[in-house]
Amino acid sequence: MTSQMQSVDNQPAPVLQLDRVSKSFGPVNVINQVSIDVRPGRVLALLGENGAGKSTLIKMMSGVYQPDGGQILVDGKPTELPDTKAAEALGIATIHQELNLVPTMTVAENVMLGRTPRKFGMVNFKHLRRQAQAALDLIGVDVDLNAEVGSLGIARQQMVEIAKALSMNARILILDEPTAALTGREVDQLFKVVDELKAKGVAMVFISHHLDEIARIGNTVSVLRDGQFIAELPANTDEDELVRLMVGRSIENQYPREIPELGKPLLEVKNLSAAGRFSNVSLTVRAGEVVGLAGLVGAGRTEVVRSIAGVDRVDSGEVIVAGKKLRGGDISEAIKNGIGHIPEDRKAQGLVLGSSVEDNLGLATLASTAKAGLVDRKGQHERAADVAKKLRIRMANIKQPIKDLSGGNQQKAVFGRWVLAGSNVLLLDEPTRGVDVGAKVEIYNIINEITARGGAVLMVSSELPEVLGMADRILVMSGGRIAGELPSEGTTQDDVMALAVSQVEDSITAEAAAEIDSMKEDQ
Repeated sequence: MTSQMQSVDNQPAPVLQLDRVSKSFGPVNVINQVSIDVRPGRVLALLGENGAGKSTLIKMMSGVYQPDGGQILVDGKPTELPDTKAAEALGIATIHQELNLVPTMTVAENVMLGRTPRKFGMVNFKHLRRQAQAALDLIGVDVDLNAEVGSLGIARQQMVEIAKALSMNARILILDEPTAALTGREVDQLFKVVDELKAKGVAMVFISHHLDEIARIGNTVSVLRDGQFIAELPANTDEDELVRLMVGRSIENQYPREIPELGKPLLEVKNLSAAGRFSNVSLTVRAGEVVGLAGLVGAGRTEVVRSIAGVDRVDSGEVIVAGKKLRGGDISEAIKNGIGHIPEDRKAQGLVLGSSVEDNLGLATLASTAKAGLVDRKGQHERAADVAKKLRIRMANIKQPIKDLSGGNQQKAVFGRWVLAGSNVLLLDEPTRGVDVGAKVEIYNIINEITARGGAVLMVSSELPEVLGMADRILVMSGGRIAGELPSEGTTQDDVMALAVSQVEDSITAEAAAEIDSMKEDQ
């Protein structure tokens, strides 16, 4: 091993080592001579900006990619991992950021995917359900084994993915952003499982953009920047130092909100209702303004935003943009009148992963820029290239498949689509989920640019510091209704949470109660 990864006193010998590994895709050198050690009963946190090489590195550990240079060692022996099956045979299991589930199959079938127990050549459903239930019990998830995975919310789908990996009895577990879509209660439960696995000697690699989670669950941190190893540090290293090492500079202002002079109302929502989702929601967002929409899981925030965007139909109420009433349940009508929607799940709802960066940027303007019914290919290319440059989207070229970009750059591309379309009302649902601290600041600056030119932003976020830091006013939803309004200046997280539970105190769910407790502990 190289000197950058010398042995640490009182630590067990590594079970998995990457020794000066390198990986290139065409002319792009993604990983350059990186060495790390993964030790039993320890959690190695892998930290770096989007595009630093973290995903490529763990894909080499799990057999998805093979290194162009250097070597992989398992139990101290040079080992080749030609595919994921070879990695799994050695006890290496991976929970990827992109869920690897079959929506039309049941929870039990997904947990045991690829390892279906059989008897006399037939599926042994009794054994299948028993093994799947044991895996779910390990992480304390109460979900119907016979439910189709596609019917579950993204958080529960993530927990099914985790149960599937744990059911393999892995001795090396790689977790790529496992908490990105989880509630506070689910994160707590996952970390309890991680602690139990550490006690059993399981070695783990953990990737997260939530720096507070690193100290909470990790033992050591390896920092990557631009495909190179920067440092190995204790997991309790000061967050400011970790940020400096990740991005190569200090970030003085994590929430750089710039408030321009406010103009006339651009978005008006009047008494919007949809049975079982939300009721009598009214709000206004003025030109130049960012309005935050806060609340607990299930409060109705996402449902309101989707309805304003024309994705879902409503029973009653009005959506008015720049004085014009829109037809409900009509996405094209919303786009034509200047509404842009960045959904909660960018991969499933915001991007066409098999298409290029250029095509994804131009999705909202194909019809409006067509000439004689034909797509303006040249114009689309030029406009997309210009927006990609302005937003500093890091890519090999505009024709690169968007699935190959980092999460932060994918998110900037979704923003770019609506910048290209000239949208003046932007609906943001969890705009920085799964995005590193450096890319978050870049996205916040994009929001500032949108409001500086007279746009209006309605932003849903489960991160209360983000809501308090970037919103000019905060609307809090509770039980499908607007419970109250707060100014961002002088408002605390406790103030927001008091309103968030105001409509549901008598019937609050265990999940929501645990989320409240978790938020209070984080303050």
